[in-house]
Amino acid sequence: MNQTNQWTSKLGFIMAAAGSAVGIGAIWKFPYVAGTSGGGAFLLIFLLFTLLIGLPLLLAEFVIGRSTQKDAISAYEKIAPGTAWVWIGRLGVITSFVILSFYSVVGGWIILYLYRSVTNQLVGSTDDYAALFNDTISSSFSPVIGQLLFMIITIVVVAKGVQNGIEKANKYMFPALFILFIALIIRSLTLDGAMEGVAFFLNPDFTKLTSESILYAMGQSFFAISIGISIMVTYSSYLNKEESLQRSGGMIVGLNILVSIFAGLAIFPAVFSIGLEPTAGPGLLFNVLPAVFEQIPFGGLFLTIFLALFLFATLTSAFSLLETIVAAVTKGNNDKRTKASWTLGILIFIVGVPSALSFGVLSDITFGGKILFDALDYLTLNILMPFGALLISFFVSYRMDKNAVYEEFISGSRTAKYLFKAWMILLRYIIPIVIIIVYLHTFGVL
Repeated sequence: MNQTNQWTSKLGFIMAAAGSAVGIGAIWKFPYVAGTSGGGAFLLIFLLFTLLIGLPLLLAEFVIGRSTQKDAISAYEKIAPGTAWVWIGRLGVITSFVILSFYSVVGGWIILYLYRSVTNQLVGSTDDYAALFNDTISSSFSPVIGQLLFMIITIVVVAKGVQNGIEKANKYMFPALFILFIALIIRSLTLDGAMEGVAFFLNPDFTKLTSESILYAMGQSFFAISIGISIMVTYSSYLNKEESLQRSGGMIVGLNILVSIFAGLAIFPAVFSIGLEPTAGPGLLFNVLPAVFEQIPFGGLFLTIFLALFLFATLTSAFSLLETIVAAVTKGNNDKRTKASWTLGILIFIVGVPSALSFGVLSDITFGGKILFDALDYLTLNILMPFGALLISFFVSYRMDKNAVYEEFISGSRTAKYLFKAWMILLRYIIPIVIIIVYLHTFGVL
């Protein structure tokens, strides 16, 4: 593999992999999904899924990617040539394409809010931030422009490659967001009535859990660490053999859990203090942040900084999605990277335009009672990602050569050999059973 297509350090890999989902997965999606799915009860189920299912699956993708040093499709072709297993990679690339097409819409919203904040049109501009958000996303023009700008930034970074684009950007964006998040939590916890929000978030109420909530928790845990769609197959293919997969995986999962909890501690105390409903849905973050910063000295400045860093974190998610698609098309040929990045990025933007308009002029078009944006969100995160994860667990535990899997699993670690048997049992028996049971229960079979 070309050396420019490898991470320059373990830190660069961890920052990129953790940043892959921190923006959209932890900061934007986690609070509103938790708010609509039982608060503390959802958090507990999410943690169990992440540690007992998500982490082992993350290591499985690492094994596939690093052992082959190939993209999401070629990796499966190399291990199982001429078989249908290659469709795991193809499904991952297709799902990444679909996710980026509508999550770039969220990135566009952030750009629009950042513009409003920079031009002093946000903090203190209204008494109803929920109405402002609805007006913003239901426009027939501005959401598309925001989405286009977001995709252009994503394309430019991915076109620069692994070291000069993705790794360099993540090394600065991720730590900066982390620091400002702590400041936001401190302020949120000092608001009147904040402890009611903390109780909602941390005290589990299992009466609020439904089978759909459990499916959401599983989908969120997969999305929070970018598994099931071979993003981590692609990212780990750039990792050298001296790095411990277990340490890297543990740090990535730990960072994502921590940021998810940070998001809850920043948002829910403010939600209850201001008197908003925790079940506000996708607009929860956009409704709460301006109201919180409105109560802080120099709040407009701090909100601008946070939105800029939130944009950076959201971009890290987009980098991983587009990189997975571009790598599958270019097959490691850097001469094709720039053209492929622009061609695929623009195509993703075009496909995503209906999602950008689904809150406005296309709101009457629904699928199963959901607008296009919500329908694609449900399909990818709660159906396709868990299905991909199920196939990956079967592929590593049944199709790959066990000795080759063992050698890759322990490479770079002195203690991994003691974990191998337990990891294989999880992949071969426990994880498939859990995913299938959740599926069957959700769709009324059980």
